[in-house]
Amino acid sequence: MAGSEAVPTTIKKPKMSKDKKKQYIIAYIFLLPWLFGFLGLVLGPMISSLYLSFTRFDLLNPAEWVGLANYQEMFQDTRWIASAKVTLTFVFVAVPTQLIAALLVAVLLNKKMMGVGFYRTTYYLPSLLGGSVAIAILWKNLFEIDGLVNQVLAYFNIEGQGWISHPDYALGTIIILATWQFGASMVIFLAGLKQIPKELYEAAAVDGGTKIQTFFRITLPLLSPVIFFNLVIELIKSIQVFTSAFIISEGTGGPINSTLFYTLYLYQKGFTHFEMGYASAMAWVLVFVLGVMTLVIFFSSKYWVHYEDGGKL
Repeated sequence: MAGSEAVPTTIKKPKMSKDKKKQYIIAYIFLLPWLFGFLGLVLGPMISSLYLSFTRFDLLNPAEWVGLANYQEMFQDTRWIASAKVTLTFVFVAVPTQLIAALLVAVLLNKKMMGVGFYRTTYYLPSLLGGSVAIAILWKNLFEIDGLVNQVLAYFNIEGQGWISHPDYALGTIIILATWQFGASMVIFLAGLKQIPKELYEAAAVDGGTKIQTFFRITLPLLSPVIFFNLVIELIKSIQVFTSAFIISEGTGGPINSTLFYTLYLYQKGFTHFEMGYASAMAWVLVFVLGVMTLVIFFSSKYWVHYEDGGKL
């Protein structure tokens, strides 16, 4: 009726059935182990580390609040600056070379050839061994003064170098090690190559396209989501490199800090000098820088990552 006030109506949500409630309860019970692990082993230590980054703490005495002193000291620490430079140099050299090597080998192994399974396994094997101590020791022995590398060079009457003890070459040996371990990226690239329709290559061949043209105009654009994935994964992995740097430099950071990686210096501060507050501050700076670098890659992806449906990330 005109002039009458509208009577508000309330919509009652349907009650959840007992079977549905039971399913939710069972699901949460299965999630409890992960939840306890996340709270106790991830979130809890992260919050504790954030607090310690604003304190002086040596593991033996109570933490003393110092505010931003650790962060201010960090940016005036010459060894911290050196470790940041070494790590960034490693990231910007090792990641591209590893991805390029992985992509080229994946393209070769994507062809039908005799024994291709053996070759794929052989190239993937170093990645399985990954950052193991044994591989780092082996690599150290290869590049020592009397190592296999210098023995091979001597066979061709070429004078070898102290590759690990020379500040100009020490970091290069670790970059070569990281590049050699491209197996995981190669396997992912192989999976991406298998998804590219063969009809596109056949059409390009009919149009007179060369192999180089089809590689840059078909393979790379359609493989860009896989390249994006590998780039993010390898960036995160390379910026946290520790084992190879620790073993090859024997925990010292190498000659003139040439292999003083960020994580190695963080370890020295925290577990050699017992400056856990300073080490925690270093860890949070690392998290921040890694987050910024990852965000830059994500934002830039809309310009170079292409999807079959034309969508963007």
